[in-house]
Amino acid sequence: MKFSFCDSAHGPLLIAIDRDGLRYVEFVLGEQPVTPTDEWQRDDQALAPFIEQFAAYFAGRLRRFDLPLAARGTPFQQSVWRALGDIPYGETVSYLEIAQAIGNPKAVRAVGAANGRNPLSIIVPCHRVIGRSGELTGYAGGIPIKRWLLALEQQTDDNFALTP
Repeated sequence: MKFSFCDSAHGPLLIAIDRDGLRYVEFVLGEQPVTPTDEWQRDDQALAPFIEQFAAYFAGRLRRFDLPLAARGTPFQQSVWRALGDIPYGETVSYLEIAQAIGNPKAVRAVGAANGRNPLSIIVPCHRVIGRSGELTGYAGGIPIKRWLLALEQQTDDNFALTP
């Protein structure tokens, strides 16, 4: 596994790849951070194209990532993560809506659990999932980061600001 870091207004983002593609994207200062193991190798050059896309996203110039994804999870988790990928930039949906989208409307709690195990923060936009009543609920990076990402995606060219 190769890794590097990308700066954000909420601290560094750990980005890790293997031969299959992108495996982890996590806020280092988040509530559930992933840290490199001794077997991982720092390789800023190999991760440069990935970091460029994150920098463009944080600058408001990128709405959809074009990177090879290699998240590992159960078939159920994979189905949830695919549904998360269908949430348009700047929009939010509820856990119930994701459960309905995967054809299992009674699996709201399981959807929440799969959402919480998403290893590709931002790219698989779990931050766009909110409670049914509109409240911000759970995010591995923490609610302040979730709030910041949602606000970032609400910015337009006329009112863009990158403040945490």
